[in-house]
Amino acid sequence: MSTQTISAPAAPTAHELSGRVGLGKTMSHSFALAGRGFTKFMKSPIQLVDVVLTPIITLLMFIYLFGESMAKGNTEWYLHHVVPGVMVMAVFQASVGIGASLAADASTGIFDRFRSMPIARSAPLIGAVLADIVRYVACLATLVALALVMGYRFGTNPVSWLGALALLIGFALSFSWMSVYLGMLIKNPASVQGLMTILILPLTFASNVFMAKEGMPGWLQAWSDVNPVSLVAEATRGLLNGGPVAHGLTGSLIWMAGIVAVFFPLAMRAYRRSAD
Repeated sequence: MSTQTISAPAAPTAHELSGRVGLGKTMSHSFALAGRGFTKFMKSPIQLVDVVLTPIITLLMFIYLFGESMAKGNTEWYLHHVVPGVMVMAVFQASVGIGASLAADASTGIFDRFRSMPIARSAPLIGAVLADIVRYVACLATLVALALVMGYRFGTNPVSWLGALALLIGFALSFSWMSVYLGMLIKNPASVQGLMTILILPLTFASNVFMAKEGMPGWLQAWSDVNPVSLVAEATRGLLNGGPVAHGLTGSLIWMAGIVAVFFPLAMRAYRRSAD
């Protein structure tokens, strides 16, 4: 009697599994990898030094070096104008780090390991982006503490404060996908940092972050009205100081949705191509 050997079915590949992963499991995998990122930050807080020191230096510089001339004698008004603006600038700058970090990780082979695991293809990138929330919270907490010491006072209620926090973090998360795309495309941390800085500086300084738009030339006022940094700063001021929120918030959400709609697919495409 002959014995027939039956082979075990081959294990499904990551490519095969990726097509079966639904939204629920994708988010579960993403949060699990985000937890890995949180742990890295907790074990090495030195990674947060840049996002803590940069806003401190920026706020002190604009209040004590340029504040008198820009405020035209009304330093209290200027403090309440510039603090929400610096919050926007700080989280915008902090969103650059994710692209440089992923570009550095690409050379270590960690993404090859992720691709061999039965997880959603998008989970490593989404998880890395979500883990960066630690950086944004550390940045904003430092800024608020310093601003309070300098005399800044909130003019609204805790619900509005939480709304401002959610808006700022959502803004940073949305624009971080541009940095992720460049990180996956270029795979050079220094180049990613440089290109994102080229984008951030004009958007920030051609906005109402440091001065009211009424003091700008007409063409710059027109740009400030649609500049995403200006719109987020306007909404943040309304939520923290009191004042109009609807215009800035609506424009901010449109920009955020548009950036994610464009750069999330591009980042995923670049990530998949890096596996070929």
